[in-house]
Amino acid sequence: MDQKRYRIVYEDEHIIVVDKPAGMLVIPTPNKETNTLTDLLNRELDARGVEANAYPCHRIDRETSGIIVYAKGKKAQALMMDVFKHRAVKKRYIAFVHGALAQNRGTFSGAIFNRNKKRKEPATTHYTVIEKRAHFTVVEAEPVTGRTNQIRIHFANAGHPLVGESVYAFRKDFRLRFKRAALHAEEISFLHPVTREKVSFTAPIPDDMARLL
Repeated sequence: MDQKRYRIVYEDEHIIVVDKPAGMLVIPTPNKETNTLTDLLNRELDARGVEANAYPCHRIDRETSGIIVYAKGKKAQALMMDVFKHRAVKKRYIAFVHGALAQNRGTFSGAIFNRNKKRKEPATTHYTVIEKRAHFTVVEAEPVTGRTNQIRIHFANAGHPLVGESVYAFRKDFRLRFKRAALHAEEISFLHPVTREKVSFTAPIPDDMARLL
């Protein structure tokens, strides 16, 4: 897999912000895949002579494209994780969902089952309709909590699964086809864990989603 498939949006001595392509894992699954984003990024840092390793501070799944934050070294990771723990991070996603939502703005607050902890946990997602098309709607989604796949689950539970969804809905049940769940992490804002300055980073919508517009 070509390293150029990912793009470094920002880098300083403490953090790296990356625009991840759809289809690339952040870290290996139990199947021990190689060429994950973390693997490729650390290879690049090694080639540049950077001594610190890059550690992801949060996750976006394989199908999702867009912004992800890495820390340089364990100390920076601990500081960044503390920012996430105190919910001082604002994330905004662009999603294409099947059908037309009844309201142009709303909040999903249904609990989501945590497979690792084997229990349901509260999850909240705010959404705003950006544009309505013939067979799908473009929405901005802002997860308040950080549960795994919560945006995909919330929209599926509401009867408007993401275009291309194959885990929480069946693609064959919908007229519109797409090769992945149409979800893009467009923007992230937070207080820099070291400088304490407010920073914000964005990634443009990828070509495969843009072609649907």
